[in-house]
Amino acid sequence: MTMLVLAAVLLIGTTACSKKAEQGPNSNASNTFMHLHGLGYSADGKRLFIPVHNGLQVYADGSWNEGPGEKHDYMGFTAVDDGFYSSGHPAPGSKYKNPLGLVKSTNDGKTVSVISLEGEVDLHGMTAGFRSHTLYVTNPEPNSKMKQAGLFYSKDKGETWTNSPATGLQGQMTAIAAHPYDASIAAVGTTTGTYLSRDYGQRFTSLVPEQPVSALTFTDSGNVLAATSGPNASLLEINIESKESLAIKMPSKDTITYVVQNPTDPKELVLTTEPKDVYLSTDRGATWIKIAEKGKTINRK
Repeated sequence: MTMLVLAAVLLIGTTACSKKAEQGPNSNASNTFMHLHGLGYSADGKRLFIPVHNGLQVYADGSWNEGPGEKHDYMGFTAVDDGFYSSGHPAPGSKYKNPLGLVKSTNDGKTVSVISLEGEVDLHGMTAGFRSHTLYVTNPEPNSKMKQAGLFYSKDKGETWTNSPATGLQGQMTAIAAHPYDASIAAVGTTTGTYLSRDYGQRFTSLVPEQPVSALTFTDSGNVLAATSGPNASLLEINIESKESLAIKMPSKDTITYVVQNPTDPKELVLTTEPKDVYLSTDRGATWIKIAEKGKTINRK
């Protein structure tokens, strides 16, 4: 792994929150959120989850509600077809050690189960195949499961991990996504472009060069949605076989921080931006509605 990429792995793993997380009383009002740490849909496509520093905010049927369970500071949040994986920091008064390590919930966050690495590491750069459940992480520091910093993957839901050399990656890593079905395919966004691996991160080739990436995800059909930043910012749907890309209309000029497709409705997209705005489209980006503005939720019903 190049020095630039290795430095980026360390950056992803350490910048968003320190291990001494803010863990005072829950200051999250029911209609506001402090941070945005990810996006994900339930398997039936009826609920959108956003980890917001103090637990989850859930958007369903046009309305927002606080998610169930303890208000953990979820980081590296990634939804799968039977729940979600995450890392981060435990809620005040929780029985869990800080940091959480790798946890999973199968009941919308009402409870979480520790898989491994509790008290050892906060995995900010993490993704999982929505249907394959293969995990990819950018590990920030050596721990009991991963003996060095770098890119790792797990085919057994986090029990064991294999290091990936990530040959071919250039620039600082900014985003990572796993193919929903094919465990061997992962995409990475960096400050220099969008890259794809078909061998568990061993080697990467360029999909979209010379465009810094701020967010990316896979669609359920296996295309990549990549948001680029800068003067020529765009939202692209990329066919990983032909490398052809289709531009999707953006709702604003603000930098996109997360993007996700509804797993049951390919026309429904949600994205978030740096000012903590959240936008929803039900027609594949032809029109967008704002469902949160600067961290304040907007109910549509």
